[in-house]
Parts: sequence; structure tokens; C-alpha cells
Amino acid sequence: MDAILEALSSELRRLKAAGVKTVAISPESLAALRQLAEAAPRRDSRVASAAGAVSAIAADPAGSPSRGPMSAVVAPLLAPAVASMPPSVPPRTASPAAPASPRRGEPAELVAATAAPKLPPPQPFSIPAGAKAERMTALRERIFADPVCRQQVRPGKKLVVGTGSLDAKLFFCGEAPGAEEEAQGEPFVGPAGQLLTRMIQAMGVRREDVYIGNIMNWRPDLPTAEGQEQMGNRPPTTEELQYCLPFLRAQLEIVAPDVIVALGSTAAQGLLGVGSFKALGEVRGRWSEFAGKPVMVTYHPSYILRNGSNRSKRAIWEDLLLVMERVGLAISERQRGFFLDRT
Repeated sequence: MDAILEALSSELRRLKAAGVKTVAISPESLAALRQLAEAAPRRDSRVASAAGAVSAIAADPAGSPSRGPMSAVVAPLLAPAVASMPPSVPPRTASPAAPASPRRGEPAELVAATAAPKLPPPQPFSIPAGAKAERMTALRERIFADPVCRQQVRPGKKLVVGTGSLDAKLFFCGEAPGAEEEAQGEPFVGPAGQLLTRMIQAMGVRREDVYIGNIMNWRPDLPTAEGQEQMGNRPPTTEELQYCLPFLRAQLEIVAPDVIVALGSTAAQGLLGVGSFKALGEVRGRWSEFAGKPVMVTYHPSYILRNGSNRSKRAIWEDLLLVMERVGLAISERQRGFFLDRT
């Protein structure tokens, strides 16, 4: 059950950052949530954290107008998790008096059950010689034709390959596409991507002069109610990361950047090795290496969307200052002083 926690609570935090004020949770879903919480008492801290995310977005029976009733998505996602609980945990039924939403501090966590797909090992391939543009075109065609990649994409959605300058000194690497990215077929185009663009501009560089991509070429799948869009994002499994890493290496080979900037813990695990660190603070702000290129690990832009204090912004900015120094970008006194007000 450990592997199925987190996705929906993460989506609630994302919705809150995007300005969504209300979601609807059915009594049946709440009963299932309480059952899961009681089955896993050792996860109290994670349960409380998710409960805070739920209560931070006050529930409304009408749900979010732009998303539809949340309970239509929550209930089907919870069903496989409840079914997987040990027999010693008795089933619970919803009380007619059950509240329509978790009370503040109530130990309930939104969870999403998913059986990550079993993937074959990545197949070796080579990129034909030629100009950078020709080689990137060949690589993109290889990815878009890959049967495993194609199989992971939901109907109507798109595979995502990196974009930007093929002569870029800076290669920004995230973990996986999200909802906006799989809809447009472009990396970092949602709220986090818009923030990343502003971060790049603050470095004195245009977005089109850097290269931006993800380790994953598809959005990791979550069980979704029929007719509904996927709600929330699941971190990719080790198997999924390993399958897509050769495509990332090929992009690095073509672009040949001076520095890779790893955005967030999952991207860093993918580049540095799963299990190579426990907390991002162990590697953040320090130089590492991947595919013969220096890697600077920093927070994902979505971290700032959830925690927009100057202290958090300054932490990321100090990492980017190190990157700027490494690639020889001019740094003004004004840039050195960004976000020093730690309020």
C-alpha cells in the first residue's frame, strides 16, 4: 500500500496553487479514506499532511466548475486500494451522517491506486550522423514510433520530447510531463513551466536559448473514471525512468550542453541513481555528474508554486547563480541580491 499514497493529495496542492477553491468529496469516498488511514496507522504524518491539503481546499458539493465533481474521480481510484487491504481490516460503510468533507485535522488521506505498467528493457539504438537538426529529427521520429512509448499515452494525448536551442549551454531536466504538457506535446508549458520561464529570464537568458526536457516522454498513468480526465500526477517508477533514460542521453548527446539543471527530487534520482540520496537537501546546490556533464540539482518550480516565500525562492536562485558562474554568464549586483529579503 505504500506505493499508492500521495498522488491525489499532490493534485489538490496543485489545484490550490492554480487558484481552485472548491472540490467535492462524496461520503462513500471519505469512508474509504478513513478505512485506509486506520489500516496504516504508522503513516500518521503522511495522513495528516494530506488531510491538510484536503481541508485547505474547502469541499463544495458542486465540485470545481472547471474539473467536475471530484468524487467521481476519487471513488474509482480508491476502490483498488481498498480491495488490496489485508482481510484483518474489517470493511466500513459510510454513515448517513458522514460529513461531506474532511474536517480540519481529520486523519484522512486521498490516495490513488495504480499498477504501474510492466515494461520491457530499453532497446539499444543509434542516431545517424549529420547536423544537429537532422539528428534531433531522427531521434524524435524514433521516440514517436516506439511501441512502448505509444502504448503509454492516453487517447487524444501526446508524447513529449524536449525543445529549445540545439546549441544550448543549459539543459533543464524535469521528471515527466503533466496534464498541460501531454495535451500540447511540449515540456513545461503549465504553471510550473511558466515559472521556469521567468526563472530563466531572471538569469538573463531567453527560454528559446536553453533546452528544456523531461526524463519521461509520457505522463505516468493513473486509473481514471470513464469519461474523466486524469486527476493528479504519479511519480514515474524506476522501470519507467530506466526505459526513457536512453532517449534523454541521446538528447544530451545532440545538444551537448555545458550544464544540466535537474529540477526536483525525481529528476535528480533519475540522473544520479535511484536511492543515491534520501532527501533533496543532500544533493541540492552541489555539483554532480550525468553522462559526462556537470549536474546542478535544485527544487522543481512547482515547489515555489506551493511555497512562494522569498526564502524558498532564494534557495533556488542561489543554485542558479552557481549555474550562471559555471557557464560564464554575467551576474549583476542586482541579480546577486534577488530574494535576499527572507520574509
